[in-house]
Amino acid sequence: MQIEMAQLLAAAIETPRLTLEPLRAAHAEAFFEALQQDAALYQWISMPKPESLAALRAHWRGLEERRRSPDGLYAWPIWAVRRKSDGAYLGRVDAEVSSQLSADNLGFYVFSKYWGQGYASEAAGAAVHALAARGVSRFVATVTVGNTASGRVLKKLGFEFSRILPGNDVIRGEPMDDEEYVLSLASERGAAGA
Repeated sequence: MQIEMAQLLAAAIETPRLTLEPLRAAHAEAFFEALQQDAALYQWISMPKPESLAALRAHWRGLEERRRSPDGLYAWPIWAVRRKSDGAYLGRVDAEVSSQLSADNLGFYVFSKYWGQGYASEAAGAAVHALAARGVSRFVATVTVGNTASGRVLKKLGFEFSRILPGNDVIRGEPMDDEEYVLSLASERGAAGA
């Protein structure tokens, strides 16, 4: 994946209530405490708690500089989700986009104190819309079996359940099954052009 395309895919996104900012090392300051204290969040995601603010900042600096996987095969657009009304950071949206412009892994989280307010749908939907406008035509997302709220977000965005992936993730040291959801825009574009 060319660095220019990776940077284009990671450009900022605006919605009525939110700004999706390309993730930077400086965001670590705003995220660290919530990532340490939000136990409910870790019920559904395999991401470990950051060891320290310095470690989180260093990790995110690497992501900011590359915007790609270490092997250069995938673009990694990652956004910090910020509420416009008060500047609060609510969570994150990310994707792994191949050179064929397929988002093979779309992910999102919203800190638990903001659950149930439509922010996950708004942020993830904005990312899908922006990536589609930049040429991405297929999206795949997985959620831990039992995470019905994230499944509803994906269905609301037009994703369809595809299959169960046994033992696809490890959360708190336990293998977990994932539900896979897929959204393909290629057939819609083809039909519109016919």
